[in-house]
Amino acid sequence: MPWNRITQATLKARLLGVLLPGMALVLALSLWLTHGDAVRAANAAFDRSLLGAVKGLDLNVSTSSGGLSVEQPYRLFEFFELASAGMVHYRVATDDGLVEIGAPELPLPDGEWVDGEPRFYNAVYLGQSVRVGALRRVLDPPVGEARRVVLQVAETTEARERFTATFVRQALVRDAGVLGCLGLAVVLVSGWALRPVQQLAEATGRRAPDDMQALPTDALPRDLLPLVAAINGQVQRTAALLGQRRRFLDDASHQLRTPLTTLRAQADYALRETDPARSRAAIEALSDELAHATRATQQLLTLARADAGALQQETADLHPLVREVAVSLLPLARASSIDFGVEADEAPLEALLDRVQMREALANLAHNALVHGRGPVTIAATVLPDGRWCLGVSDAGPGLAPDMAARAGERFAKGRGSRGSGLGLALVRAVAERHGGELLLAPGPGGQGVHARIVWGPR
Repeated sequence: MPWNRITQATLKARLLGVLLPGMALVLALSLWLTHGDAVRAANAAFDRSLLGAVKGLDLNVSTSSGGLSVEQPYRLFEFFELASAGMVHYRVATDDGLVEIGAPELPLPDGEWVDGEPRFYNAVYLGQSVRVGALRRVLDPPVGEARRVVLQVAETTEARERFTATFVRQALVRDAGVLGCLGLAVVLVSGWALRPVQQLAEATGRRAPDDMQALPTDALPRDLLPLVAAINGQVQRTAALLGQRRRFLDDASHQLRTPLTTLRAQADYALRETDPARSRAAIEALSDELAHATRATQQLLTLARADAGALQQETADLHPLVREVAVSLLPLARASSIDFGVEADEAPLEALLDRVQMREALANLAHNALVHGRGPVTIAATVLPDGRWCLGVSDAGPGLAPDMAARAGERFAKGRGSRGSGLGLALVRAVAERHGGELLLAPGPGGQGVHARIVWGPR
């Protein structure tokens, strides 16, 4: 489409496409003004000689004899014809119309006419365009009823038109040359001005695929700094995303290598064992290890989504979310004989969150409390005094060791003897930070156990 071709044009083409029509319009306006100046200049120059002819004719008008006599200035008109390069007409007439000499049909000027002031105007005489110079003065002494005499000299306008055309043609050639020089200057200057962009593109094209360093901005014009800053920002985000993917692969390989090795050893042992009781014990151990590997894999996937996935935020009631997590972990609580409860009101408590990620984070907190703590374990959803939302889990276990308290939320940070993956709190912290919140760990009620909270939302 034409619009697509315009938007895809080069910057040079855009500059020329905008500047050249503008300059051509300015040129047309300049020529129009030049034509007016040329006409005025031609009239000013030729009207002087026309005025000389009128005054020369006036000097040859006399009333000393009692009548009006005119000595025709043939030599003056011959010289004037040579100077004007055209036909010359004259007329001498009294205001009473009784005396008229020369060209009788030369038109008089329009409007008021002051005695003694020459008038110059354009007219048509014998089918030709003429420029007329006219003068009316008082007769002294009067001739009969005549009180004034009118003197007119007219010349054809060919010479003026040739002068004007030559003047405009020269201006056109001059302005066209200027326009061409300006167009060439725009091409050269735009090429020089856009050279940093080309150099930037060449430097970027020479970079290695894995080069995630920021583009240099030392020698760039100020106009390019926002573009380069945006590119560097995108490069940083891409590097962070690639780093997250590398960490995920490292985490996955690290976390799944040991369970898979253990599963293979237990499976081989069960296959070799002939005692049914021992074979069953090996299969049960294999099942436990599979459950551990499954949970670790689920945590890794959830952590990867929390790191890089887009939040699917919605407004949801927190109380049903709390009950849903409690129901899903109730079998684990019963198997461990732990008092497991929920603090939730019937009134809705709506919050803005990614329900899937927040449910997984809350389930990890509750699972940690059930596995590593002691009862009672309580899940609650509240609103803090500052207006933020809070999902919390408290237990009455031994609490966090000092070294673990300092590393809580780091990946693979786990205490001695723990069979966990060390990803639970890391996942919770990642989800909280994606929601613009934080993970808070404090002693439980009475100073025992752990009170873990996910806090987010506007203050």
